[in-house]
Amino acid sequence: MKNFPLYKQIQIDILGQIKTGKLRPGDRVPSEKELADQYRVSQITSKNALIGLADEGVLVRVQGKGTFVKQEGESAGEFDNRSNARDVIGLILPCMKTKVDQKILDSIEKYVTASGYSLQVRVTRESQIEESAAIESMVASNVRGLIVFPTEEERYNDSILRLSLDRFPHVLIDRFLKEIRTYSVSSDNVNGTEEAITHLLDNGHEHIALITPEITNTATEERLIGFEKAYLTKKLPIDKDLWCILKIEDISSGNAQHIIESFMSERPAISAAFVVNVELTNYTYYAAKRLKKSVPDDIKLVCFDRPDFQDVSYLQQNEDEICRLTVELLHAQLQGEYEPQRIVVPVKFCEM
Repeated sequence: MKNFPLYKQIQIDILGQIKTGKLRPGDRVPSEKELADQYRVSQITSKNALIGLADEGVLVRVQGKGTFVKQEGESAGEFDNRSNARDVIGLILPCMKTKVDQKILDSIEKYVTASGYSLQVRVTRESQIEESAAIESMVASNVRGLIVFPTEEERYNDSILRLSLDRFPHVLIDRFLKEIRTYSVSSDNVNGTEEAITHLLDNGHEHIALITPEITNTATEERLIGFEKAYLTKKLPIDKDLWCILKIEDISSGNAQHIIESFMSERPAISAAFVVNVELTNYTYYAAKRLKKSVPDDIKLVCFDRPDFQDVSYLQQNEDEICRLTVELLHAQLQGEYEPQRIVVPVKFCEM
C-alpha cells in the first residue's frame, strides 16, 4: 500500500476492520487524533480519511460525539453539513497582477469544472503567512485537493512540505520542492532560457545583462542555470558584473526601476538583456527609455512571458497545457493513485 496516499491507507485499514467484523455497524471509529497518533500523520490527514468514508456512506460523523460505522437504514443527516466538500478543489495563487496569473486561473477553472469538481480560490498577495493560512483553511474546510502556485519567496513553506509528507492530494504549479517527492508542473525554464541566450550570442551580443529578482524559488534558479548553460556550451566566460539581482523588498517598494536604470547607466556596453519576468521587463524598458536607449536598436530585451511592448522578444509558456496536466495529476490522486512526479512543459521563443 506504499503507493497510496496516507489518508487512503487509513481508509483501507478501516474498511478491512469493517469487513472482518472488528468494527461492526454502530461502533465508534477512532477519533482524528487517535488515528493521527496511530499512523503518525497529521490530523489533517486522519480527518480527510474519515470524511472520505463518510462521503461514501460507510461512516456517520456526529458532531460532538464522534464517527461511527453506519448502520443499515441510518440517516446521513448528521453529516450533511459538509456541503459537497468532496467536490471542491482549492486553488492558491500568489497574486493576480499578470496575464499569466489570469490565464492560470481561467484554465484551471476550465479543467476543474470539466473534471466534475468546483473551485475555491485564494490569493496570498505574495505572503508565505497568507499562503500557510490559505492551505490550513482550505484543508479544514474539507477541500478534496489543492493546486498551489507558490509565492515568489518560496523555498520550503512548512505548510506545503506538510502536504507532501501527509500525501494530501495536491499539485504545485511553476515551482517544485527540491529533494521532496511531490507532484509539480512547470515550464522548461532551463532549456527555454538557454535557447534565448544562445540566440543573442549568435547575433553578436557580447555584453548581455541578466536582470532578475534574488534567487528565492526554483523557477528563478532554473532560468539562471539556463543563462549559464548557454555560455558554458559555447565555452564563453560569464561576466557576473552584468548581473543585476534585485532584492524582493526593493521590487515591492517600487525601487526596482531606479536600481535597473543606475545599473545600466554604469554599464554602457550592454547591448542586450535577459529579464526573468514581465514585471522587471517593464521596469527595464522604461529605464532604457530614460537613458535614451532605443529598444531593440540600442538594447535588445528578451523576457519570460509576453510583455506589454511589441519590440521585446519573449519566451511563451504554455499555461493551458500546464493547467490541464495539473488537474489531471490531481484527479489521479483523488482516485487513489500516488506516484509523485515532476512534469516539465516546453516553452516557445518568440522573436520580435
